[in-house]
Amino acid sequence: MPTPFRSLADGASQRDNNFNLMRLFAAWLVIYGHSYAVTASPGPDLIQQVVQIRFAGAVAVDMFFLISGFLIAASFERNRLRDYLAARALRIFPALIVCVSLSVFVLGALLTTSPDYWQSPQTWKYLLRNITLDKAQYFLPGVFEDLPSKAINGSIWSLPVEFRLYLLLAALGMARLLRGWRYNTLAVVGLVAGFMFIDVAALAPWKVSNLWCQAFFAMGVFAWVNRARIPLTWPLLVVALGAAAVMRGTTYFYIAYFIALSYTTFFVAYVPKLPRLRHHDISYGLYLYGWPSQQLVLHVAPGSGPLFNTFWATLLAGTLAALSWRFVERPALRFKRRRAPAPVAPDVAPDVVPESMPVAIRDPA
Repeated sequence: MPTPFRSLADGASQRDNNFNLMRLFAAWLVIYGHSYAVTASPGPDLIQQVVQIRFAGAVAVDMFFLISGFLIAASFERNRLRDYLAARALRIFPALIVCVSLSVFVLGALLTTSPDYWQSPQTWKYLLRNITLDKAQYFLPGVFEDLPSKAINGSIWSLPVEFRLYLLLAALGMARLLRGWRYNTLAVVGLVAGFMFIDVAALAPWKVSNLWCQAFFAMGVFAWVNRARIPLTWPLLVVALGAAAVMRGTTYFYIAYFIALSYTTFFVAYVPKLPRLRHHDISYGLYLYGWPSQQLVLHVAPGSGPLFNTFWATLLAGTLAALSWRFVERPALRFKRRRAPAPVAPDVAPDVVPESMPVAIRDPA
């Protein structure tokens, strides 16, 4: 089956792509992956059985950060710094503030068993630190203390990581380091050093998760900078997946996994003709409300298993995500478009690159 694009740049120049659908599936994959940790059920999940080194939620987060690096680099290239920062803030903060506020003032207030809920510094630390992306907080006094995981929202750890990467990308751009060989040198040296010389076995799990996020984000930016040189072809896809299959279980499989997931993500984004989701993107809301919904399902149905949890949490989180899109996120994006000037770089149509979304992964600690 011939591909309609010669390169990643050809795909990015088209109006249609599959990013929204891919992110929606990945957001659901996070719920599925978390269902084992939330219900304290033995794994591994189906994705981990195939990949071995990454569970379902981790694979989803890798894909999210890869897509984010690609699309955010495009956003920086198209916009002035002020408008780039405003766009990133309007995409992340409104829905985040509503979600965290609902967790504190509705969920926490209704479910807490602590008589000092409103007087506890932990309550206000959860609110203020999470809505400012200072440092993720996971616990509210007296809430979910009878569950295997006491975290209110174990997915929000990645939001400060992603927003800081947005700022780092802006700094590199202002220093003119996002161009050609300059960024390529930085990215290649950084990725090679990270893969070859960092002993992940000696690091805390949260530091390893951060490194994966940074690596895939850097790869996404690399793909944008070199988009004209990256072909999208079925033979290359087969080679990437075949090499990963051959190296599965070996010492350096993580490198093959990194390359295969990166190439497959961009290939699926532009080549197959999948259902288009142009006007509704509930993936961010599904991410934000996924873990709290899973905790609520387990609170109502204690002892239930991962598939039961995934099904009902998907329905609850999907409903909340749709409401978030309709009443919070879409109005914020419309405000962004009203205030945005003409793009600085006209080579990419504004509709080509949908907004990125933050991501979720596994353990809150």
